Amino acid sequence: MPRQSVLEYFQPNSRPASEIAIVWRRGYRMERWTYARLLRTAVQFAHELSARGIAKGDRVLLWGENSGEWVATFLGCIFAGAVAVPMDAIADVSFARRVVRPAGARLAVVSRSLSSLDLDVPVMALEDLSEIVSRHPLDGFPSPAIERNDPVEIVFTSGSTTEPRGVVLTHGNLLANLAPIEKEFARYRRYERLFHPLRFLDLLPLSHVFGQLLGIFIPQIFGATSVFLDTLNPAEVIRAIHSERVSVLITVPRLIESLQVQIERDLEANGQIDKFRRDFARAESEHFLKNWWRFRAIRRRFGWKFWAIISGGAALPGAAEQFWGRLGYAAIQGYGLTETTSLVSVNHPFRLGRGSIGKSLPGMEVTLSAEGEILVRGENVAAGYWREEGIASMLDAEGWFHTGDLGERDANGNLYFKGREKNVIVTSAGLKIYPGDLEAELRKEPEVRDCVVLGIETGTAGDGNAEPCAVLLLRSSSDSSSRTAPDSKIDAGAIVERANSRLAPFQQMRRWMVWRDSDFPRTPTLKPVLMQIRAAAEAEFGDRSTASPSATLHSVPTGAASSPLVDLLARISPNGPARNDPSAKLQLSSIERVELLSAMEDRYQMDLSETAFSNAETIGDLERLVQQPSARPTRFHYPRWPQSWLARIARSIAFNWLQRPAMFLLARPEILGRENLRSVGGPVIVVANHVTYLDPAFVLAALPARLRRKLAVAMDGERLESMRKPPAGTGFFAQLQNRANYFLIVALFNVFPLPLLAGYRKSFEFAGDLADRGWNILIFPEGTLTRDGRIAPFRAGIGLLATRLRLPVVPIRVEGLFELKQAGKRWTRQSQIKISIGAPVHISESQPAEEIAQKLEDSVAALGLGLP
Repeated sequence: MPRQSVLEYFQPNSRPASEIAIVWRRGYRMERWTYARLLRTAVQFAHELSARGIAKGDRVLLWGENSGEWVATFLGCIFAGAVAVPMDAIADVSFARRVVRPAGARLAVVSRSLSSLDLDVPVMALEDLSEIVSRHPLDGFPSPAIERNDPVEIVFTSGSTTEPRGVVLTHGNLLANLAPIEKEFARYRRYERLFHPLRFLDLLPLSHVFGQLLGIFIPQIFGATSVFLDTLNPAEVIRAIHSERVSVLITVPRLIESLQVQIERDLEANGQIDKFRRDFARAESEHFLKNWWRFRAIRRRFGWKFWAIISGGAALPGAAEQFWGRLGYAAIQGYGLTETTSLVSVNHPFRLGRGSIGKSLPGMEVTLSAEGEILVRGENVAAGYWREEGIASMLDAEGWFHTGDLGERDANGNLYFKGREKNVIVTSAGLKIYPGDLEAELRKEPEVRDCVVLGIETGTAGDGNAEPCAVLLLRSSSDSSSRTAPDSKIDAGAIVERANSRLAPFQQMRRWMVWRDSDFPRTPTLKPVLMQIRAAAEAEFGDRSTASPSATLHSVPTGAASSPLVDLLARISPNGPARNDPSAKLQLSSIERVELLSAMEDRYQMDLSETAFSNAETIGDLERLVQQPSARPTRFHYPRWPQSWLARIARSIAFNWLQRPAMFLLARPEILGRENLRSVGGPVIVVANHVTYLDPAFVLAALPARLRRKLAVAMDGERLESMRKPPAGTGFFAQLQNRANYFLIVALFNVFPLPLLAGYRKSFEFAGDLADRGWNILIFPEGTLTRDGRIAPFRAGIGLLATRLRLPVVPIRVEGLFELKQAGKRWTRQSQIKISIGAPVHISESQPAEEIAQKLEDSVAALGLGLP
C-alpha cells in the first residue's frame, strides 16, 4: 500500500537507535546525533509547538544554517502537522519580514545571531533547541491525521524587488519523488551492506528542497549519515570528505569546478601538473578501473570510500563532468525546480548519460513543447502558490506545469538542458542562440574563472532583436592555475576571438566586458544573479548598439555601490564601508578579521594567504588578494601519533618514573585548588600563565590523572616548525639536535603547533579534532614568556577558541618559578613554587571574544591573590 505521509519514514524503530544520523560542524568541533536523539528532539519540539498552541496547518518560520537542530525542527513540524517555512541562512532580513506577514507564521526558529531581530512573531534560538524542549516528554507525539494532500512546507522565492512567492509542497509531492528512488534502491540494498553506512556530505542549504531530499529523506531511506559543513572552501571540503569517510558529495556546479581547480593548483604547486595532464589525456579511452589506479594519489586525498558527486541547482559544465569521470568518480546530474519538488529527472549512478540531466522519474510525465520548453505533469508538481486567501494553481488547462526551461531529448529518453527560455537570445535573423553553448566555449579558455552570456538589444528597444554579450570573470594573470605567463596581461578580446572560432557564424559574440569585482553577485546556490549583471552590462554599453565586431574591451567601472566583498563586510562588521571604494579602510577587530577571512574563502572558494590578509588595510587590498594566487603557506605539522595508545603508555611511564620524581625532588611545588576539578571529567581547555619552557611539566603535575593522561599542549608553531625542519644553513649536528628535541618534546608532552603569525585557523581546527576525540587542551594565552613576572594580556584568540570549542576553561597560575629563574637556581625549598587551580569557567557563545579573553586573564590573575 502506498505511503500516505512522509511521517512513515520516521517511525521510532525505522533505524537502529545507535546509528549516527546527522554530523555537522559547529565552531571547530563536529556534532554527532544518533537517529534516536534526532527523533527524540523532533518529538519534543512537536510537544513544544502544542504547548504554544500551534496546531495542524499553522506556519513556523525556520531560518538558520544546516544542523541537527534544523532537521529536528523540520521533522517536529511534520509530527505536529505544522507547516515549515524554510529560509536561506543568508537571506536578507527585509526578505524575511516580507515572508512572515503573508505566511502568517506563528513562531520563528532562527539562528542565535538572528534571534534579536524584530520579526513580529515569537522567536526561538535554533542552537538552544535541545535545552528549550528538554522539559517535554520523550515518548511519541500523537500526530494529527495526515493525508497526502496536506502541506509540509511553503518555500518562498523572490527577486530583490518583487513580493515573495511561496510554493506549497505536500506530503504527496515529496512521496512522488521518494517512492521511485526507494524502489530502485531496493534492488541494490544487498550491496549497500558492504559499504554501510553510506555518508552524504550535503553542501546545499536545507531551505532548498533538493537539499532536503538528499540531506533528510533519502539518507533515512538508505540508513545513511548526513554530514553538513559550514564552509564551501574547497580544501576544507576535501579534508571533510576524507576525515568523515564520505561516500557521496551533494553540491552545486560552482563548487565542483572549484574542487577541480584546487586539485590542479595543488598538483602544480608540487610540480606534478604536466604529468597529470599527460595521464589525463591517456585516460580518455581507458577502462575506469585503470584510471582508478592511475589517479590513486588524488583518490587517496578524498578517501577510498568516496565515489560519487551529485550536482544540483544548475547544469554541470561538460568539462567538469569529464574531469571527474576520468578520475573514476560518478558525476550525477539531476534536474528540477522547487515547483516540481526538486526532482524531474536524474542520472542513474550506474548508467550515466554524458552531458545529460537524466531520465524522468517513474510516475512523472515530461514532454517538450513546440518551442522546446520542458513541461511536467504528475503528483510531484506542487499544490500551487501560497496566497493568504488560498492556494493558486500553477498548471495550464491540461494540467501541465511550464518550467520556463528549454531542453532536448535523445533517442534513449535522456534529457538535455538548454537554458532558461527567457534567456534565449533571438537574433535579427530570427535565429536562437542558447547562452549555455557560448559559455561552455568560453570556459574552455584557462584564463576564464567564470562567465555569463547575455542578450543585448541591437535595434529599437523592445523589438526582441539581440546579440550575445560575454561578461567575463577572469583569473589574475599571475594565477598559476590560469597557465599564462606570469607577467603577461590577459587579453579578453583574444579569449572571445578563440571562443568565436569554435562557434557558428550566427553565434559570434561581438561584445564583451570584464567584470571588475572579485566575483559575480550570486544566489545562495552560487548561481550568478543575471538581473544585476544585465543591469551593469546595459549601463556600461548604453546606446553603443552600433559598435563594430572589433569593439574595444569594456569593463564594469569601479566604485559601484556594492559588491560581494562589501556585502560580506557589512554582515561581519557594523563599521564596514557602505560602498565599494578601494581606498576605504577596513576598521576590523582581530576577531572580525578571522571571520572575514573564513567568509571570503567560502565566498570565493579559494585558499587565501593569512599573512597577506593580516596586512590588508583597505577594500582594494582585499580585492587584489582575491585576484592573486595564494602564496604557499608554511605547512605546520599536526601529528596524530602522539595520541596513539603506544605513545600514551610511553608518556605515562616517562612522567611517573622520570618527570614527576625529578620535579618533586628539585622544585617540590605546592598544588592548590585541585578540589575544583572533582566533578570535571573533560574534555576541557586549560589556560595558564607562561613563565618558562618547563610550565607544561608543572601543569601536568598539578592536574588529576584522568585529565593529565589525555592532555595536548599548544606550542609556538613557528619555533616548533623550525625544530622539525631546521632552516637552510643550519649545521649538520645542529639539525640532528633540533630534530631530536622536536621528537622528544612532541613525544613527552604531546604538543601541537599554534602559530603566532599565520596558520592559526588550522591549529584551532586541530584543537577541535582533539576535543572531538576526548582530549584536553593546554594553552598559554599570553603567547610568549613573561619578561617581568607579571601576566601579559591574553590574546583574543583564546576567546575565539573557547567559544568555537564550547568547552569549560580551567584557569591555572604558576607562581614562584619566575623568581627561581631570575636567581638562576636549579632547586628550591618546598612550597616556594605554587600551582593554583581555579574553578572551571563556562563561556557564553554570545560573549565577544575580547571580553572572554579578559575574563580568563582575570581568572588566572585572581588565583595569585588567593581569590576563588
